[in-house]
Amino acid sequence: MKFKWMETERHLARRSWTDDERRKVWRGLTGRFAIAIEPLLGTLFFSLLTWGIVWRANHSSQHDLVVLAPCFAFVALLFAGYLFAVLFAPVRAYVHTFKPIFIVDGYVRYRAPDVESEEESTGYVAVLFEDRGVACEWECFGKKPLPELVVPAMAEFSTFGGIHKIDGRSTGVLPDEEIPLLAIGIAPRR
Repeated sequence: MKFKWMETERHLARRSWTDDERRKVWRGLTGRFAIAIEPLLGTLFFSLLTWGIVWRANHSSQHDLVVLAPCFAFVALLFAGYLFAVLFAPVRAYVHTFKPIFIVDGYVRYRAPDVESEEESTGYVAVLFEDRGVACEWECFGKKPLPELVVPAMAEFSTFGGIHKIDGRSTGVLPDEEIPLLAIGIAPRR
């Protein structure tokens, strides 16, 4: 989600993430850690293989063996990139749980995509202050375009995660039920 943030952050009501909310994000992160075992092991294996080839070439008569090291080092870098790609988003989400959740008693606005929207965007959702100034806005991606609509609401949101609750009801940013260990089985079945 993209967001536009006004510089009035310090004037907003805020609260910390609850232990339950942070635990849900942590469980999602541990699930990604379980998936990241493969690129982690690949990175370690090919790094050790590269080191072993270089060490062997320097400590034996087979000095020409060192020409293979860059190939294995390149594969180790590919696995490291894969590891980074798998863990970047969930680690970033967890780090954001140490930032505040903001509370605004104002409006929630939905609007259609504009010329600056990404190609697959379905529109924008924003939290508005009482005077209808934008507190924070996020680009949305889904199946149906968003309608042009402004509704009065009490909204809880984080700049990274979007709107968590509208009038005390969850928006689904965080699941209502407890996430199982390693987040196994939470993906919807088709």
